[in-house]
Amino acid sequence: MTDLIPHQPDATPAVRDAATLAVLAAMEQAAEKHLDAIRPHNTKRGYANDWNLWTEFHDWLAQQTDHRLALTDVTKGTLVGFVVWLDTIKLAAPTSIDRRITGVTVTLRREHGIEIPKDVTVAARQALKPLKTDEERLARGRGQAKAATPDQLRQMAAAVPDSLTGIRDRALWLMAFFIAGRSAEVAALRVDGITLHSEGLKVRIPGVKGKAAREVVVARDKNPDTCPVRAWSTWKTASGITTGAAFRAIDVWGNIGDQHLSAEAIREIIARNAERAGVTVRLTGHSMRAGFITASRRAGKREEKIREQSGHAEGSPVFWRYIREADKWVDAASEGIL
Repeated sequence: MTDLIPHQPDATPAVRDAATLAVLAAMEQAAEKHLDAIRPHNTKRGYANDWNLWTEFHDWLAQQTDHRLALTDVTKGTLVGFVVWLDTIKLAAPTSIDRRITGVTVTLRREHGIEIPKDVTVAARQALKPLKTDEERLARGRGQAKAATPDQLRQMAAAVPDSLTGIRDRALWLMAFFIAGRSAEVAALRVDGITLHSEGLKVRIPGVKGKAAREVVVARDKNPDTCPVRAWSTWKTASGITTGAAFRAIDVWGNIGDQHLSAEAIREIIARNAERAGVTVRLTGHSMRAGFITASRRAGKREEKIREQSGHAEGSPVFWRYIREADKWVDAASEGIL
């Protein structure tokens, strides 16, 4: 009978000597340092903004209570209070509040060594949950990016200033459109990853935010004003760049930097060019990616070829939402029935 009784492991934890503990501690520090080094700049900046808001919340709370709490003294009450403050005072969108909760808790753990109890974060997200179903609150966010249309690209091309910055901007947003690139991907492009061929360009898109790198082809466009191949060649010649970052900052004197533009800068350049051209909707960095998928589908391109360009997974709900939008007027159920 004793053979049928499962072996009970020794419940006494292993005792580690001082040398082992020292090595493990050193490895922990090295791991944190490495993870911080590879963490995207935009993520770090986002966490810094979240922490600034957490600090601002404590300033406001101190005014209300005549007592200042430590930033590191996190309870269910303070984190839920932060959610309510972001909602009612800062009028933040629910998705933004969700990100702020993450940013604050991550900063507390990584920079202050404080692990927030699970019931505290659960309570904060319980307070957030009903906000995510409120239409007025959801409208505070930017909402789904408007897909850029070919007509809007031509409109933007006609308004590009005749300057080095204008040459860069045209190449940038046309490249973003034709590679169906995320803003972070466009920001990470390198000159040596863009090669000219008789049919057009081969573009190696670096992996960002956990996405795999991919190589895509960009064909020439019949309209010289919106041809991405021509725009890229013109920018490369005008800038004189041969290695490193494909798209860079340009100062007021026309000096070109040597560092990559940030993803935020990519988005701002696209929005600024669209506004200058009088485009009536706000275009963002994601507008180019969505616009390519929609335009490519309407031009009759196969789904697998479009996904190969955009890097979407086969079952991506976002990808299929764009496809459905593009197909909406194709053989419409209401067409020709009377």
